[in-house]
Amino acid sequence: MALESNSSYYNLSSSRYGKVLCYSHTDLIAEEHHNGWESAKPIHAAFPFFIKQLLVANFVYRVIYYMTRPLHLPPFVAQILCGLLFSPTLLGENDTVLKDIFPYRYTMVLETFANLALVYNIFLLGLGMDLKMIKIKQRKPIVIAIVGLVVALLTGSGLYYLPGNGDADKIFSGCLYWSVALSCTNFPDLARILADLKLLRSDMGRTAMSASIITDLCTWVLLLLVLVMFNKQGVSNDMMLFALVSTIGFVFFCIYVIRPGVAWAFANTVKGGHVGENHVWFTLVGVIFCSLITEAFGVTSIPGAFLFGLSVPHDHIIRDMIEEKLHDYLSGILMPLFYIICGLRLNLGYLSTNTSAGTLVFVISSCFMVKILSTVICSLFLRMPLRDGFAVGALMNTKGTMALVILNAGRDRKALDVIMYTHMTVAFLVMSILVQPLLTLTYTPKKKYSFYKYRTVQKLQGEVEFRVLTCAHVLANVSGLTSLLLVSNPTKRSPINVFAIHLVELTGRTTASLLIMNDETKPKANFSDRVRAESEQIAEMFEDMEVNNDAMLVQTLTAVSPYATMHEDICSLAEDKRASLILLPYHKNLTSDGRLGEGNDAHENINHNVLSDAPCSVGILVDRGMTIIRSESSSFHGETTDKEIAMLFIGGRDDREALAYAWRMVGQEMIKLTVVRFVPSREALFAAGEEAAEYVKEAQVDEEYIYQFNFKTMNDSSVTYTEKVVIDGPETIAAIREMEDNHSFDLYIVGRGYKVETPVTVGLTDWNTSPDLGVIGDTLASSNFTMQGSVLVIQQFSAAYRQTAGNNQEHVGCGAKVANEARPLMNSHGEEEDDENEQYQMGMRK
Repeated sequence: MALESNSSYYNLSSSRYGKVLCYSHTDLIAEEHHNGWESAKPIHAAFPFFIKQLLVANFVYRVIYYMTRPLHLPPFVAQILCGLLFSPTLLGENDTVLKDIFPYRYTMVLETFANLALVYNIFLLGLGMDLKMIKIKQRKPIVIAIVGLVVALLTGSGLYYLPGNGDADKIFSGCLYWSVALSCTNFPDLARILADLKLLRSDMGRTAMSASIITDLCTWVLLLLVLVMFNKQGVSNDMMLFALVSTIGFVFFCIYVIRPGVAWAFANTVKGGHVGENHVWFTLVGVIFCSLITEAFGVTSIPGAFLFGLSVPHDHIIRDMIEEKLHDYLSGILMPLFYIICGLRLNLGYLSTNTSAGTLVFVISSCFMVKILSTVICSLFLRMPLRDGFAVGALMNTKGTMALVILNAGRDRKALDVIMYTHMTVAFLVMSILVQPLLTLTYTPKKKYSFYKYRTVQKLQGEVEFRVLTCAHVLANVSGLTSLLLVSNPTKRSPINVFAIHLVELTGRTTASLLIMNDETKPKANFSDRVRAESEQIAEMFEDMEVNNDAMLVQTLTAVSPYATMHEDICSLAEDKRASLILLPYHKNLTSDGRLGEGNDAHENINHNVLSDAPCSVGILVDRGMTIIRSESSSFHGETTDKEIAMLFIGGRDDREALAYAWRMVGQEMIKLTVVRFVPSREALFAAGEEAAEYVKEAQVDEEYIYQFNFKTMNDSSVTYTEKVVIDGPETIAAIREMEDNHSFDLYIVGRGYKVETPVTVGLTDWNTSPDLGVIGDTLASSNFTMQGSVLVIQQFSAAYRQTAGNNQEHVGCGAKVANEARPLMNSHGEEEDDENEQYQMGMRK
């Protein structure tokens, strides 16, 4: 062992277990750097360095994180790279770094705060884990988890003792730490990879998540056993029996004392759903208390924090408050210190001099392939597709903070030396880099379009189920959407099947348990156990429609996704549920003064993307107080008085779809429908020139549908039809203003008018600030318009959209009926023909 004097206060020595600092307590006292309570100079000296370390660690981690995020790499990659940058191989031996940023004499301060951050981070890991997600009745996840765990343990043992892999003088405890670290799977990162690839609802995704959480729990049990069996010197623990019995006793103490006690305390002290600061404070103190208990048992503080996190009731609002207060502070500020500590323990140069490149490649590739091969073999016996088995095996290689915790525990107890610690950390880095790209290349399923007949409201027959997919971002969106659905005339002959989705943005704070809430097959009785308070309220408001109306069926679910790809989830669900209409809330909500607020740009982008990619018709609701009692008419939830609805018909496919939806509302005692068709004058047609020819061609189709509507509603006193001749857009708006002045309406229904040129809107296009609403819809929703009625803008799914989306389509065989529905209409030339003629025979309800 070489001895090197680097300071008058400490000696630095190096060995296979890393660098060892020996402080001279006498010299420190003599120089007044440490003299008990008599001098605070060490604090004065250490604090500036700690602040500097904090800034450097956070800056470097954020830079690396934002560099790796476009590559769709998990955060674990940025964490290891951040630590690796300051390893002795790179910047760790730099004189400036050693002197001004990470001096040896203040390493203990750095490690203390890093370990404190780790304790609370492990607590959050337990807090976000819901044991109800484990489904014991499912055989596939259990077999995959157990087989993968056993094979990984055996393979890890063989690789650990592989000749040429590091120092030949190895101890058995190091083999266990090495093997347990290799066998673990990080459930939160695995769930995020599935969310990024839109595979959470797939059978493969569900199997992988269930198997990973089982593996996660088994890993915790194995880690506890290893910590109990060996002391801090990596040899057999003389107090093993005491530590084992005490740890098992503490587990039962958490189950039967702490968990019920915490639940009782919250139930009796939290009033009206309000959680005070004291609740959070006592919870955080409880983390330290449980950590100290397990530390006293000799199994480190980590298991205590994890067990306390599991003990907090999973359905209580305290979880959200704690995560809100801790997550950003830990992940964004303190946890990078832990990554730096991991990096300071790495030494690639020492690894390369003691292990050949061939051995490194063989060990790393073996570590990566062990779970893939074991899962593929299991898939043969479980009758799973080999493609699914390969994907699940690749996902089981997902590593995270838990893997670093195991390695550092072995490093602290001198069970793993620098070579084996560095080797496994590099293996984890390579494995984490490969998982998601490999899954993207080999598994990401092609977009499937299962063509179904009723993609539009206009094609619904009188006794056909009306399937609607509704989306809500916040609680304020729900009242308008439910009011609209209630007046859509659900009957036993034509019931409404509502699929209500709460859209939640996927962020770094999103827990893994929240990610899998979009599984609508889970029983509704347990729904409130798995969602946040807002999701629960949204679900209850939608489900109230089903309770009060036997002609409505409601299914509620939560979709968690990044805003950039949230439209893909919406469109995919609409395709899976064979919806005829997607209802979206407008991105601006009503404010207290009766105006629309500034709005959310991310929500606006989602609406725009859904309009572009939707497999069915789309409606955007501008809610201007549909449930607020107005002086002119009652609210939708008020007494059973008349509800005035106006349908403004300009012309074109979208307007016919809007009329079809308005027509559906007819037949209810409380509904009065006014249809106003705006017809261009002869002067306007003459001025339109060549555009008039296209308008006249489209107007012929409009005439047929208007005739059908008038013929079937001519004896219905609740329906009024009028036509107004106008010259241009300004005159059309003036006519609408006159309607509002003479007769106030609760709801205006209009078509988006996408790619429709008509003389009655000439002069309005240049003033259109919201293309998603169309020219007329944008005008009605504008803040300077005098009306107070809500606005529903509808876009019809068309054959043109189908042809655009069909370039990458893969037909799904679901029997003869689906095959017939999927066959597009062909004209005499064998080309796809628009199905307008068929729409005339698909009559609406009388």
